[in-house]
Amino acid sequence: MPKLPRISGTEIVSALTRLGFEKIRQSGSHVIMRRGSKGCVVPMHDEVRVGTLAGVLRQAEVSAEEFIEVL
Repeated sequence: MPKLPRISGTEIVSALTRLGFEKIRQSGSHVIMRRGSKGCVVPMHDEVRVGTLAGVLRQAEVSAEEFIEVL
């Protein structure tokens, strides 16, 4: 598994959009995204920690390789 980068919430949303997710709604500083029946919650912080990003990818059922490829 490749190392995940420390990136912003905006960059995560952009990458997930390229993977076919769409923004459903935003509640405060969190964006809810969905692709089919799979969804995830992305924190809109300036820098998202690596562990948090790993959790978002686990929720979305997206591999780290697939995510890094679309960054």
